[in-house]
Amino acid sequence: MYERLKIGVLALQGDFERHLYQLTALGVSGQEVRLSDDLKELDGLIIPGGESTTISKLIDRFSMRQELTLFTRQKAVWGTCAGMIMLAAEVDDETVRPLGAIDISVIRNGYGRQVHSFFADISFNLDDKHMTVPASFIRAPVVKDTGSAVSVLAEYENRPILLSQNKCLVSSFHTELHDDKTLVKYFLDKFVLPSQVSQPTVRT
Repeated sequence: MYERLKIGVLALQGDFERHLYQLTALGVSGQEVRLSDDLKELDGLIIPGGESTTISKLIDRFSMRQELTLFTRQKAVWGTCAGMIMLAAEVDDETVRPLGAIDISVIRNGYGRQVHSFFADISFNLDDKHMTVPASFIRAPVVKDTGSAVSVLAEYENRPILLSQNKCLVSSFHTELHDDKTLVKYFLDKFVLPSQVSQPTVRT
């Protein structure tokens, strides 16, 4: 089912290799995205965890901001941890210029610095199905506020950690560090596959 999909992973900085590994394990064609031309013909994009200030600066250094912004408005995109920060509408750090794909306000490192990182099993319901996924919170962002069009899909200790709006999915935690592929499949099934028939290919 996934063999015909081509999913890009922003590979400027961060843990992009683990996302590519999981995509390959599902039979998806994964592609590193380092330049604007790499966005052509993609069915979706994952923005990985890493250092959001560095990712933001590199996006500008390689003149990718305009094309990335257009892509996130038209195609399926998933941001994990720093990826969530980059896709947000507002960030509490002026050194980060977010892409504004989802109407949320986030606090960088809201869960604390590296020494405060932790692991948890997150339980929630998606499409009326109960599931539990392993989640690593590493300098994870905290969602401060959400717009009315944003759906909160999961919470941890009364804080939103998995949210969506239109074709955009964001998670404040990492799942790619584990072998569980539940959220990868969810992203492909609910965001990528439907958008294939509803949106034209982005031209950059």
